[in-house]
Amino acid sequence: MVKVQEIPLNEIRRPLPRENDQEKVKALMASIAEIGQQEPIDILEVEGRYYGFSGCHRYEACQRLGKETILAKVRKAPKSVLQMHIA
Repeated sequence: MVKVQEIPLNEIRRPLPRENDQEKVKALMASIAEIGQQEPIDILEVEGRYYGFSGCHRYEACQRLGKETILAKVRKAPKSVLQMHIA
């Protein structure tokens, strides 16, 4: 079951480093500041911990705006699913 909820940014682990397009981040920052976050990011919840693999630009935009939470679609998954994402 997928649930959309606000997740604290500091509780999301991002195991795969990414280089974000800074122009896209700036555009998202302006949009989020003006109308709020429209599209949730996808989060895996494994054993009570949150892992993010997509939504990198939205994540960085919310971080840089000083937001404490981010809107996310949370899907509970076993460790085996997490391992497939990290592999």
